[in-house]
This record gives sequence, C-alpha cells and structure tokens, in this order.
Amino acid sequence: MQGIIRNFSIYFIPIMLGVIIHEVAHGWTAEKLGDPTARLMGRISLNPIVHISLFGTILLPAFLLLMKSPILFGWAKPVPVDFGRLRHGRKGMAMVAVAGPLSNFIIASFSALLYHLLLFAGKSGLLQAVPFASKLLVPLILMSAASVNINIILMVLNLIPIPPLDGGRIVVGILPEEQAKLFAGIERYGMLILVLLLFSNLLGKIISPVLTFFINLFIG
Repeated sequence: MQGIIRNFSIYFIPIMLGVIIHEVAHGWTAEKLGDPTARLMGRISLNPIVHISLFGTILLPAFLLLMKSPILFGWAKPVPVDFGRLRHGRKGMAMVAVAGPLSNFIIASFSALLYHLLLFAGKSGLLQAVPFASKLLVPLILMSAASVNINIILMVLNLIPIPPLDGGRIVVGILPEEQAKLFAGIERYGMLILVLLLFSNLLGKIISPVLTFFINLFIG
C-alpha cells in the first residue's frame, strides 16, 4: 500500500499537467486558427476541474498503477474544436492535432532539464545549507523523471495514426480528400482498437522502442 501511495504522489501532478496542457494546446491553437469555441467554453485554462475526465484522468491511471502496467497514461476531456471554422481547412485540423503532442514534448524537455539540474545540485552539495532541501530533493528528482516519462508516453501514444488520436487527425489532414474520408471512418472504432492494443500488450511492444529512445535521450 505504501508503494502505491508513493507512486500516486509522484505521478499525480505530472499526469494532470501533461493531459491538461495537452488539451489547452489544442484549444489555444484552434483559437489562433480562427475557432474560439474552446475559449468561449472556458477550456483554455489550467484549472483541472474543467478538464478532468473521471475515467481518463483518474480511474484509468489509478488502475494502471495498481496493475503495475509498464505504460501509464490518461487523458482529459477533449477540448471542443469546430473544424469548419479553422483556417486552412484540413491542414488547420492537422495543426491543431500536432499542438497536443508538441506541448508534451516541450514539457518533457523542461522536466529533463530540471531532472539534470536537481541531480547536479544533489551530487555537488549545493543544497546542503538550504533547510529541508535534502528531504525534497529526491521526491522532486523522481517527479521530474516521472514527468519526462508521462509526457513522452502521451506524445508517442497520441501520434499513433488511429483516429480520434492526434496522429489519426494529422493523417486525415494531410491525405487527399477521398482517402481522408475513408481513413476518418475508422474513428468510430478508434478507442476500442486502442484499448484492445493496450490490454493485449501489443501497444507496449509497438511503441516501446520509440519510448526507450526518447526517455534515454532525455534522462538516460
């Protein structure tokens, strides 16, 4: 039980920030491209209450932690986007889709920088004179490493070319119109396909090499 509580305390904030900023990035980009729907609905906000999905943000990550899953991820409520109001048509949709994974890459980059700075501070003894710093150092190092892991996973998972994931929307945005319509038809089965891939462990086998590459690059 202590291990579960410890893991939850380390991963909770990185998961929340990763999924919320991911959605905010979609809404912000959509607004810049002509669709203010997310802004009007109060969704371009870091307030977690407006983004939390009971299943995707809380229950699924908690279940994966309990099951000691090798892949830990979640999602927030999707930000509403009226694709018909976007400039550049389907290319605009692809740009909105790219914004989410790009935000996770940026968070992972800053988290990796913090991780290495904290490691350096710990090894060099720079924080010895600061009250309580030694007690906070290890949890902060673990949390920054968790943030790298979570955000790289969110980036890679969302770039899988299965609608309604961002990767699927990017493909729809760049394919010729007829092929795009056919590919978009997969969306009704997209989440079912993803869940089946996850619980069959096929998803882990497919994306593990990519995850390993990026995680080693950032904090290896």
